[in-house]
This record gives sequence, structure tokens and C-alpha cells, in this order.
Amino acid sequence: MFNGIIFNQGTVKKISKRKKGINLFLKSNIKLNNQDLGISVSCDGVCLTLTSIKNNLMEFYLSNETIKRSKFKNSKIGDKINLELPLKYGQKVSGHICQGHVDTVGTINNIIKEDKSLIYDFKINNNFKKYLVEKASILINGVSLTISKITKFGFQAWVIPHTLKLTNLCKVRKGDLVNIEVDVLSKYVKKYFNEK
Repeated sequence: MFNGIIFNQGTVKKISKRKKGINLFLKSNIKLNNQDLGISVSCDGVCLTLTSIKNNLMEFYLSNETIKRSKFKNSKIGDKINLELPLKYGQKVSGHICQGHVDTVGTINNIIKEDKSLIYDFKINNNFKKYLVEKASILINGVSLTISKITKFGFQAWVIPHTLKLTNLCKVRKGDLVNIEVDVLSKYVKKYFNEK
């Protein structure tokens, strides 16, 4: 479990393609060692298992299922990735409960400057629009945000300067892809009422 509050980033240094997936190598200043092998790390909102680490170079294996549901199919060397370690018991939860199970990939339709903040307008697959609720939480590239407005093709979310400074959202542009995880509570409620 994660909470979508980002303090660290990594840089894609190497991508090894396999028949049924890829191995992604990220360079980061996160303090991990061989005793941490097997932990889950949120990488742009995708829960990935740390399979090796050497000289701050972390290796993650991505299955075809993960590649299909995330923007990692378009990864390239030099990409900046938001990183979050799993929550520990007693740790503050400042964002919302996130699983790292990305639902879909969205597209940035537009970016609007509003004072020192930016309003991101996202286009999302119609199958996931039914889960969107104004003022609900949503995870974008691993960052916990609040939906400010539902639009015809998706939704909008404000990003404040502090969040821009700490995450890769400051680097995304119109037309870029982002990983999206809708609020898990929204999915459970929708499923419950659909089955009644």
C-alpha cells in the first residue's frame, strides 16, 4: 500500500526486453540494499517488485500484463519516474490509500496555468469514467491528486507548486501519457451497487 505522496524520483538507465516482459533499471538516491529485495515500490504509480539493487541501480521485472495496463510500454532511457516506498505501520497517510494497481493510461489533453499552480486536463478511457467523482482522490503517475472537475472526455486536477517541484508532473506535456489508478473505494462501491 502507498499514499501517493512523492519525495523521490528515479531515472530510467536501462531497459531489457524479454519475451514475456521487460526488466527496468532505475537510478535513484533511495537508500535500499539487498535486504530490501522483494519489497514493492511504486514506480509512477505501478506497484513493482525490487529484484536487484547495486550502486543505487534498482531492477524491476514487468510482466506483459503490467506493460499492457501502464505507460511503461513507451518507456525510454532518461525518463524520470516518481518513486514511493510502501507505507510502514504508524506512518502518516497524507494522500489516499493506493494499491499501485494501475487501471489505465490517460492522455494529457491540456495544461492550464492558474496563478502558480497548473490545471491538468486528462482524457481517460470511457470504461473508467464511471468511477470518477468530483473531489475524490485519483492517482496520476503515483501522485495523489484530487479531481476538481469531470469533463466530457475525462477530468481535471490542480497541481500546486510544491507537488510540481517533487514529481515528474512538471515535465509532462500536452499529449503525454500518464498512469492512472482510480480510487479503490469508488470501484468497490460501483461494483456493490451494480450487483444489487
